[in-house]
Amino acid sequence: MLLNYQQTKVKAGRIRKYQAILPNKREETIIAQKTKKSSSDNAKKIQWHPAFYAAAELELKENIEELDLISEYHLSKEPIRIDLLIIKEENADKVMKNEIGHIMRKYNVLEYKGPGNELSIDTFYKTLGYACLYKGYGKTIDEIPADELTVSLFREAYPRELFFELERKGYVLEEKYPGIYYVSGNILFPVQIVVISRLNRTMHSSLRILSANADIEDIRKFLEQTENMKTPRERNNIDAVLQASVSANYEIYQKVRRANGMCEALRELMKDEIEQDVARGEMRGRVEGIVDTCCDLGLPEDAILERLQKKLNISLQTAQEYLKTFGKQIVKN
Repeated sequence: MLLNYQQTKVKAGRIRKYQAILPNKREETIIAQKTKKSSSDNAKKIQWHPAFYAAAELELKENIEELDLISEYHLSKEPIRIDLLIIKEENADKVMKNEIGHIMRKYNVLEYKGPGNELSIDTFYKTLGYACLYKGYGKTIDEIPADELTVSLFREAYPRELFFELERKGYVLEEKYPGIYYVSGNILFPVQIVVISRLNRTMHSSLRILSANADIEDIRKFLEQTENMKTPRERNNIDAVLQASVSANYEIYQKVRRANGMCEALRELMKDEIEQDVARGEMRGRVEGIVDTCCDLGLPEDAILERLQKKLNISLQTAQEYLKTFGKQIVKN
């Protein structure tokens, strides 16, 4: 995934270079629109759903042994799938500890819309339809009681148009907890709509960092809260969440990983980048040392380039790049 980011970064660099030579405002606008679209397309290509499943497990970890989480549950032989189905065991606590789970009963249908995807009135009814189909496909009559079914819809951004349509149709929206809205009225099942960006930062960091514009404080909170999670299941979930979040927010994570106390999961995920930075730092030290010595001897730039080629066993072009990147300031001084 990090390789994909590098490719995107190169592409963005080309766009910026091309934009610099545009002769008029109209073409600048066209390029800006293309750049924005490219960024949006990149966010959509990121595997958000596996990260959401992992975040759901982390959110509900206090009750995880009582739950059976089934991703992309097939309702029939046709390609109709529930994003995430959560089934509580018979002896599970009646009320789950995480506030997202307070509404949940035995059978729980979850629909997730990743960054850039719309949560519309049609999505609302489609998800209710999934719940109805799930009940209807029981192996025996009323195997899945309607009063044991709930529906949860997740989206990062506030779904203003959906809420407007729901209220227009007579439904009542209640913000039961920050970012968690219960829907009541003429409705078959208990329904909640979770607006991820409005969730409590301390309680829901694993969901909040599933964003194309993650907040650095949310990232730090997530890394802090997951530092002591050591089971294979927990580590796999942490890695899945970070894979998506890092791919969408690479520059922010670069800042975070350079801070002291970076967590093991992030260190392992960005291992290649760390090694590259170490190698780059070592090379910088060698170049600066050679250039500094040459300047003390009063050697001209051509002689410095020759010395760099000989000492580092590099080409003239590479020596010029190193001098430009690492040593030019020394030469000027």
